[in-house]
Amino acid sequence: MKPQQTDAYTLILDAIDSGVYKPGDRLVESDLAERLGVSRTPIREALQRLETQSLLTRDGRSLIVSSLDHNQLAELYVVRAELEGLAANLAARHATDEEVRVLRDMVEDDKKLLGDPKAMSRANRRFHKQIHLASHNRFLVQQLDLVHRSMALLATTSLAAVGRDEAALAEHDAIVTAIENRDSNAAGEALRAHISKAFVTRLKLDSGEVGSTV
Repeated sequence: MKPQQTDAYTLILDAIDSGVYKPGDRLVESDLAERLGVSRTPIREALQRLETQSLLTRDGRSLIVSSLDHNQLAELYVVRAELEGLAANLAARHATDEEVRVLRDMVEDDKKLLGDPKAMSRANRRFHKQIHLASHNRFLVQQLDLVHRSMALLATTSLAAVGRDEAALAEHDAIVTAIENRDSNAAGEALRAHISKAFVTRLKLDSGEVGSTV
């Protein structure tokens, strides 16, 4: 793959992930080329790739950022919980001492970000990515990358719910403790429970049952 093509794809994906482009937004080839400083050919190829991955949806002749309905959201969280749980299970068995130390440091450092949903969301992605890598299973990492690309289609983070950031950080602490203890079953269960609670919070946010800090 040409480097410029990869850059165009990554730039657009990052823009979706960071909320520059939200579900329902229309992506125009010429506008993207100008905004991202990339020629139109790699932009066109990147848009085709994103459409193939269902991150973009065709609306007539235009492409818009896809959105997830309730069933798709539920399906995504089921897959995410199982794959993330497996990653934590494997990390408890295969992570190096240095990788475990990094996870512990992440939990401690993230305490400074409480009350900042956007910063916590970025830190949360880094934390989960570190667990994926610590599983030392490249095929699992690839599948989780696909799942997390789809997570970019969610317009808000569950960490925006009042009190969710503190609870999530406590859950991260429990996951790391299980990995530190090399308890693979406990690590997997802790991470699956963490994803389940995040899903419940998201459903409550979407229904307006809980308040948001943003």
